[in-house]
Amino acid sequence: MIKLSAAYSKKVGLPGYSSHSFSVSIETELQNLDNVREESARLYDSLQQAVDQQIQKTGFVPPDGYGMEPDKNGVWNCSSKQRELIEKIGKENNLDRNALDRLADEMFGATVRELNKLQASGLIDELLDRYTKRAQGRQFSRRYVGGSHTASKGATA
Repeated sequence: MIKLSAAYSKKVGLPGYSSHSFSVSIETELQNLDNVREESARLYDSLQQAVDQQIQKTGFVPPDGYGMEPDKNGVWNCSSKQRELIEKIGKENNLDRNALDRLADEMFGATVRELNKLQASGLIDELLDRYTKRAQGRQFSRRYVGGSHTASKGATA
């Protein structure tokens, strides 16, 4: 006696970073090896039809953002921690949104809200260099040119 096992599985992407999947497996016994090919093909077709028929019933499809933490970051592209630090440095140094936007525009050609995480990190470094005590003892400071930054030895803030 010979056992033949077959399985078929399918996963379908759904809106809202969701998906569902369905799989069916079966095991059967063969009396001899002569009909393995035919029986394998029959099982595969049968399993594929069963999965395809069932997977069409999507059931609950979550709306966009379902199960995600509400966007506490507003329309900022950087992380909420980066936003908080930028706002904190701005507040401590009496910099309003316009001043932050001007600096972001000089450095990256975008408003502070439009900065991605890497750009926001660069802005934070520049703000710390310009407005905190840690910049006074620093040997290196970043200089931004055309949206990128380089370190200049011996430069002062």
